Amino acid sequence: NPVRMERKDSRLHIRLASPDNRNALSIAMREGLTEAFKLVAMDSSIKEVYVSANGPCFSSGGDLSEFGETSDVAEAHRIRQARMPARYLVQARNRYTFNLHGACIGAGIELPAFAKHITATTDTWFRLPEIKMGLIPGAGGCVSIPRRIGRQRTNWMAITGEALDAKTALE
Repeated sequence: NPVRMERKDSRLHIRLASPDNRNALSIAMREGLTEAFKLVAMDSSIKEVYVSANGPCFSSGGDLSEFGETSDVAEAHRIRQARMPARYLVQARNRYTFNLHGACIGAGIELPAFAKHITATTDTWFRLPEIKMGLIPGAGGCVSIPRRIGRQRTNWMAITGEALDAKTALE
């Protein structure tokens, strides 16, 4: 299972556990996160949620090996939107803290940006490469990131595709 959960009293720790593919948002990862975030949204006895990841980075974003499996682009987008874990994360966003490290690309920053709190190690960096790939940020980044850093900064990140280090992001 690429998503592991451990509960202690009113705290839930969710861990991305697929370091071999840099915790990419594969179908299995997306479904595991949806299940975990749905549990939090339904269970008010969970007061604090901590999300972290195993391996060299928090998440490399969408699993590129799964891109192009659906020939209808509109249908592929509809499927991703219908199964995206962000809709459950948003319902309880004030209970979440994401602990980030290493690369946070695409969905790897789009989902954490919904949370009330984000911590990041000094080696953390953020990037939105979707536009250069002919896509739009599809894990909720068009909403989550502008709320956190503003439209202009989000547009700059998306259009340039350049990486931001943790220090610059904090500023």
